[in-house]
Amino acid sequence: MTRVKRGGEVLEQWIVFATLIGTLAFFIWGKWRYDIVAVLSLIVISATGIITTEEAFSGFGNIAVITVASVLILSQSLINSGIIDLIGDQLSKFSSHLVLQLLILTSVVTLLSAFMNNIGALAIMLPVAIQLARKTKQPLSKLLMPIAFGSLLGGMITVIGTPPNIIISTFRRDAGGASFSMFDFSPLGVTISIIGILFISIVGYKLIPIRKGRATVEDSFHIEDYLSEVLIEASSPLINQPLKNVQQFSDGDLWVVGILRNKEKIPAPSAHESLHEGDILLLKASSSEMKGFINKAKVKLVPHGKMNERELASDDIVLVEAVIYSGSQMEGLTVKELHLRYKYGVNVLGISRKGEPLTSRMKDVPLQTGDVLLLQGPTSAVQQVINEFSWLPLPERGLRIGGPKKVMLTIIIFIGAILATTFGLLNVAVAFTTAALMMIICGVISIKEAYKAIEWPIIILLGAMLPLGTALEKTGGAELLAQAIIHFSQGFGPGILILALLIVCALLSNVINNAATAVLLAPIAISIATSLGLSIDPFLMAVAIGSSTSFMTPIAHQSNLLVMGPGGYQFSDYARLGLPLTSIVIAVAYPMILLLFPL
Repeated sequence: MTRVKRGGEVLEQWIVFATLIGTLAFFIWGKWRYDIVAVLSLIVISATGIITTEEAFSGFGNIAVITVASVLILSQSLINSGIIDLIGDQLSKFSSHLVLQLLILTSVVTLLSAFMNNIGALAIMLPVAIQLARKTKQPLSKLLMPIAFGSLLGGMITVIGTPPNIIISTFRRDAGGASFSMFDFSPLGVTISIIGILFISIVGYKLIPIRKGRATVEDSFHIEDYLSEVLIEASSPLINQPLKNVQQFSDGDLWVVGILRNKEKIPAPSAHESLHEGDILLLKASSSEMKGFINKAKVKLVPHGKMNERELASDDIVLVEAVIYSGSQMEGLTVKELHLRYKYGVNVLGISRKGEPLTSRMKDVPLQTGDVLLLQGPTSAVQQVINEFSWLPLPERGLRIGGPKKVMLTIIIFIGAILATTFGLLNVAVAFTTAALMMIICGVISIKEAYKAIEWPIIILLGAMLPLGTALEKTGGAELLAQAIIHFSQGFGPGILILALLIVCALLSNVINNAATAVLLAPIAISIATSLGLSIDPFLMAVAIGSSTSFMTPIAHQSNLLVMGPGGYQFSDYARLGLPLTSIVIAVAYPMILLLFPL
């Protein structure tokens, strides 16, 4: 396809700017998912002839996209390897002062996040933090936000720590230089991380309000308030019916979670279990739903029940809480649409959102990132559900997710990839793609798990947004913006431009995806540096650090959303700690960028 001119260069710039503004507006609005918005933007700049067909789809073959996908697979491999068990066992010994707990938890998640996906690092530490909170009776809200922020700090340490670093490294290579090496970010990232951890652990945690998190099942789910027992009498149409037919006599959320038959207690009975006269059903339902069921099913309410929440589990039946985090295929679906009871034999006994249980029409509520589900069912079935839907199990019942552990093999492959990039034997994309393939070949992660580990919305976002950056450069839009910025900053010196980039990226990354922030601001940063005849490195580093400073809102990063439900946080809670932490990061990063990356 040849490029079609539509009124000259100025018109093309206006089209790109309009597309860019529209993209940002839709990102901030949040009604449509960011990958959908990115693809729509790609269609606009392609259909108007600003970029060719080849350029439009070149983003999906970009080194940055391949590297991000490989790192996501490696992150899941590290989790599969059994590292989560080793870390949890060791850290569970530290149950003394809150400051010590915060220092240890935040330091470990920061270190992990330097070498794996932020969400993967947080997924390892979240159950550990919950266990510590339960043992020491510390407010869970004081622990979860710090480790979420620690996972973001750790991403600043290495080139693979977070997508913005990978993107910035790619832009540096495309601008005519070499890509940033594995540890080029480390002096800056380590300094910021150490100061950030100390601030969070010694002072910052005091800014977090005590919220009603969920250190135990009872904290989030008041199940006994919705448990009732009914006796099947001789006139009931339920007699000789399979258990799955019970729903026909209910208009709402009613679940059979146990049966008492001749003094034998059957938790989580099979959907095909035949009902008998004299059976006592333990039901989870609201009072209004119970009234309708009693009348239709002709059963009798047992005033003083013989079963309770503690008897919903047995040797074969488990109660497990699981968090829905970004990337789960089930996000946006309802419990009714999942059909867990009939496909897997698993009951959803409760949904907790922001620390509070949802009590009305639970089966019709669309699931969101950060929701906590209370699952009941056979151990193998619950494990299958959690694995297939990519949910994160919490540690109440000690359910182990995953197959045989291969800790040493995983560590050897991973360290081999790091050494290969450090000594220049392979570039980052080749080294980590090879490592991901080795994890699959060696059985650390299956092919199915590898594909599930990739956050496809992020991949689509990057593949679609990178050509928008190309269009910004190709039409001269990036240079135009750079010249405008330079004009308005005359008399202040180039250092102020770096500070401005830091602040703008930090603010923008709190309302749109951090990878999108890096893609959009990197071309402008390069144009500013080139126009002034300066090195592009400090400008790119400002974009990288600013794009990773996503502390002030829960929507800024998936890590923030993941802890929102278990921690019981409100939207405004993030700014209480996030704003001062952002200020500290900028205050530390600005002089260090000028020191480590001379103009």
